Amino acid sequence: MSILTGKTIGFIGLGLMGRPMCRNLMQAGASMVVTNRSEKPRLEMSAEGAAAVATPAEVAGMADIIVIMVSDTAAVEAVISGGDGILGSLRAGTLVIDMGTTAVPATREFAARIEEKGGLYVDAPVSGGDIGAKSGNLTIMAGGSDEAFGQALPILKVLGERITHVGATGAGQVAKAANQVIVGLNIGAAAEALALAKAAGVDPGKVREALKGGFADSRILEVHGQRMVDNVFIPGARCTIQRKDMHQALELAASLGVEMPATALSRDLYDRLIASGGADLDHAALFTLFDKSRT
Repeated sequence: MSILTGKTIGFIGLGLMGRPMCRNLMQAGASMVVTNRSEKPRLEMSAEGAAAVATPAEVAGMADIIVIMVSDTAAVEAVISGGDGILGSLRAGTLVIDMGTTAVPATREFAARIEEKGGLYVDAPVSGGDIGAKSGNLTIMAGGSDEAFGQALPILKVLGERITHVGATGAGQVAKAANQVIVGLNIGAAAEALALAKAAGVDPGKVREALKGGFADSRILEVHGQRMVDNVFIPGARCTIQRKDMHQALELAASLGVEMPATALSRDLYDRLIASGGADLDHAALFTLFDKSRT
């Protein structure tokens, strides 16, 4: 018997990350009820055995556990409290897990609304991109009560490899904000360094190899550095999402009186990249701002 056999899980948001996450839950034995704003991903998952419905409200009427994996805070708001949102048909005892990157104050408000209806709420944003989503080894940082986290853990174990209960509601999103600051700044560092090597007439691929194993090595250099060397920026995570996440981190910092000038600069560089037409590229495409061979 598979680990999730007998469980009916609703999955809302079938994007780059959502579809492979949904597949992993199906492979673990769960019966899936799915929805997405656009029809094509719904049809794709239906062909693979999921029950596809038109609205989040329909998901809530059929599932005891609901996973939300949508693009931003406004989208989570719509999923929860919109005209076809889950609140109207949410049943007492339902567990809701938000696995996207959502603003911290809004996360706490969403949790309160779900709990008022008798549900449980976990914020469990992830790191690892589409690679981690496909392989089921995402890093997951969770916030919520011990009870809610305990109920979420079997689902999270299917989707991730390193799972940390960071603290109370919103703590997972605080951890994700920190994650995205580090990711964004490290992508910028790798982009500038490899662009410098290339402009100096040295093979950036050889430089990347030379740096591996030293203090400059990182998962960013391994994955995104290779994308920069190859000049291939098919999105694993889009520039617009990275920009949004860094802006949310800056908003949180401003509310706490914390100064983050490097993060502000990185956010502004992503604005430049998006304005130049790179919105739908992988966030490693920041390299293209500095690559003089493109000018």
